[in-house]
Amino acid sequence: MGKAIADFQMIEEGDKIMVCLSGGKDSYSMLDLLLDVQKRSPVHFEILAVNLDQKQPNFPPEVLPNYLESIGVNYRIVEEDTYSVVKYHVPEGKTYCSLCSRLRRGILYSTAIEEGCTKIALGHHADDIIATFLLNLFYVGQLKAMPPILRSDAGTNTVIRPLAYCKESDLAKYAEEKQFPIIPCDLCGSQPNLKRARVKRLVNELEKEIPFIRSSIMTALSNVTGSHLLDTQLYDFKNFEPLIKQIPRGHGNVEKELDAVFDHSEDHLAGGRMQLAVVESLIN
Repeated sequence: MGKAIADFQMIEEGDKIMVCLSGGKDSYSMLDLLLDVQKRSPVHFEILAVNLDQKQPNFPPEVLPNYLESIGVNYRIVEEDTYSVVKYHVPEGKTYCSLCSRLRRGILYSTAIEEGCTKIALGHHADDIIATFLLNLFYVGQLKAMPPILRSDAGTNTVIRPLAYCKESDLAKYAEEKQFPIIPCDLCGSQPNLKRARVKRLVNELEKEIPFIRSSIMTALSNVTGSHLLDTQLYDFKNFEPLIKQIPRGHGNVEKELDAVFDHSEDHLAGGRMQLAVVESLIN
């Protein structure tokens, strides 16, 4: 984690970091490690743990508050019934991830603005970055992964992923050793045939013959040769010079419109609470 924070300059003097805590092994580990970094860091920064209670069935609302109070961490529980919205709008047999993540992201972005947080820390690890890269490669036709640090167009939200260099297997061992009170996901995590799960199985299968496949993919993501790809917006093949490619915005369909609302929610909602009615109007 320390290397990732240093490599991408994730934390600066005076930052107030909103640590998104889901109740899973990754976010628990991220919070625990950031608290350790906070004690030893040469720069001063605050931590606010935030959990989004999406009103999923069987979610134990007392677990996270009890844990956070026991370790003396400032926290906020945000209650929004995104579960009903996702279940209503996503047809049977389809995956919930796309809509659920956009709803969650919009709410967290707005919460960060309300709380005056300068950074939003998410618990994505190296395996998530690898899976996202392969999903975009296989299913979307883009060479794109999860950036370790990302700022919204308006500049009011900056997302950081301090676990970018950490393996999921190491985090699982760490969480087991620390005995975090894990809360299982009964929404997306319970669905069969997820493409992300399929890609993870593929990497696990390839690892049997290529033991270093994960480190190789992560190295490739930091060792890009634009002149040896086919993107004319990334490299000027006429003048043999690299170009700066702009991040594309949405193309008008519902998924892209949702992205625009949630990735730039402060533009549309003036920093206020994201209303689920906006989502429903887009989908309908």
